[in-house]
Amino acid sequence: MTNLFTRIKNTITADLNEALDRKERQNPIFLLNQYLRQCEQETEKVAEFLERQNSLKDEFTKELYNAEQLIKKRKYQAEVASKAGETELCQFASEEIQVYSNRAEKLRTSLEQVKGQLDELERKHGAMKNKLKDMQIRRMELMGRENVTRANHRMEQVLESNSDKSFSRFQEIENYIDRIENQVNRSYNVTTIDSRIEQLEKEINQSTQN
Repeated sequence: MTNLFTRIKNTITADLNEALDRKERQNPIFLLNQYLRQCEQETEKVAEFLERQNSLKDEFTKELYNAEQLIKKRKYQAEVASKAGETELCQFASEEIQVYSNRAEKLRTSLEQVKGQLDELERKHGAMKNKLKDMQIRRMELMGRENVTRANHRMEQVLESNSDKSFSRFQEIENYIDRIENQVNRSYNVTTIDSRIEQLEKEINQSTQN
């Protein structure tokens, strides 16, 4: 039973893919829409990278701030220890100052790199969005021209009256209306002929007497 359902599913999927292929061949705008959706997805992915890079910049900024605060703190502590004659404690604080200073220097370098990378990503992302917007506008223009082309083609088919195969649809409708009108007029004449003739006889008699 499972194999049967699998075969049915595969058959339906194949039929759908074939239908989509036919639709693409018949309507190029369909394929263009697919390409644009892919471009939109890529633009969204770049936006996600931008968010990550911005978060990374914030983390580097935070770590640099913490390192600079620790440097200030250890400098103050080293000064206090020196005044108090605590040589060992002063030495430890000085070593800490060097450690945090090295860390702060690395963080500044990394932060500058991240900022530069972020600026480049923002520039490229902006260019992608502008390009995508331009393509979307061009798609609308193409859709407008395609609609006009299809509408004109349709109207030519409907209004074509010189076809060897048959009358145009409008001509067929006009002929049908003519037939109905003739039938209605005939029915009206049949149902009213007696009363109308009688009325005519009266009018003739009156005119003769006068």
